[in-house]
Amino acid sequence: MSPLAKYHRSKPGLTECFELFLNKRELCNAYTELNDPVVQRERFANQLKDRQSGDDEAMALDETFCTALEYGLPPTGGCGLGIDRLTMLLTDSQNIKEVLLFPAMKPQD
Repeated sequence: MSPLAKYHRSKPGLTECFELFLNKRELCNAYTELNDPVVQRERFANQLKDRQSGDDEAMALDETFCTALEYGLPPTGGCGLGIDRLTMLLTDSQNIKEVLLFPAMKPQD
């Protein structure tokens, strides 16, 4: 579910991530960034299999990113709050697709 997040340090099977919800809407996604290139490449490969099986949300293999990790990435973390999610909150939209500027991503109905 979180291919860029580190495994939890003390709870096997979990990753170090959280999502902030406000008024029943996801506002941001945050996690401790995985900086192990071997594990990251393995996760991307698993995501690629999911993508080939029809999962549109699965990530593709990013070999350039994995190569950059091999050169070294210090411990990193962050919180992603996009303008789309903020707009969704301010306009009381139920679905993020209602506020996207990209027509191909908007709902068909």
